[in-house]
Amino acid sequence: MKKLPASYLRFALPMCTTVFMTFLVSGFATWRAIGTAPGMVWTWMGSWLIAWVIAAPTMFVMMPIVRGWLLRYLIEEP
Repeated sequence: MKKLPASYLRFALPMCTTVFMTFLVSGFATWRAIGTAPGMVWTWMGSWLIAWVIAAPTMFVMMPIVRGWLLRYLIEEP
């Protein structure tokens, strides 16, 4: 199987991270809000899609800011 070039990592990392995180968090929040009621999965998927649409662009904007601005003050350079 052919792999993507290493330069794609800067796009793949935030995309995959937001998919998994929003999926889990929206699922837990939906379960806490309505329990295992009928239609819970459809409500969860709707919540997940909205959360992901907000989280993905936010991650693309915030990752470089956090890495360059905040973390350079907290982590010692090699």
